[in-house]
Amino acid sequence: MKPATISEIQKELSLLSQKELLALCSRLLRFKKENKELVTYLLFDSIDQDGFVRKVNESVSSSFAEMNDSNVYLIKKSVRKILRVINKYIRFCGDTKMELEMRIHFCKELKQFKKELNSSQQLANIYNGQIDKIHKATSTLHEDLQGDFVQEISLLE
Repeated sequence: MKPATISEIQKELSLLSQKELLALCSRLLRFKKENKELVTYLLFDSIDQDGFVRKVNESVSSSFAEMNDSNVYLIKKSVRKILRVINKYIRFCGDTKMELEMRIHFCKELKQFKKELNSSQQLANIYNGQIDKIHKATSTLHEDLQGDFVQEISLLE
């Protein structure tokens, strides 16, 4: 079964009544946790974007603080998990400025594991990949906003 295109779905949704749309959305929310999280962001968190970034950064900081750092394998596993969560929230917001703030905070937290970062090539690759994504996202910003992030990025390198 081939799914319909976005434009076809939008046309069909425009034909539905408000009650039918509400029922359809409620049914959709029952299936995936990520759908619920996206709708929660759109309804409650998209209004206060700075507060949302602050909450995500606090969550990242607490995840790094609770991380089991007894060996490098567990650190890598935890770092990848944190990065998956950050990438999910970046997809939700779709704003480059918010993406940069979250990625920069992640890199600052990861940089605190200096010994493990130097000894593990995989952790170094994760860190360098995030730096590359930060540079790519910065290049798409307006020049005035780029200046705000240049100093923070230079501290990471």
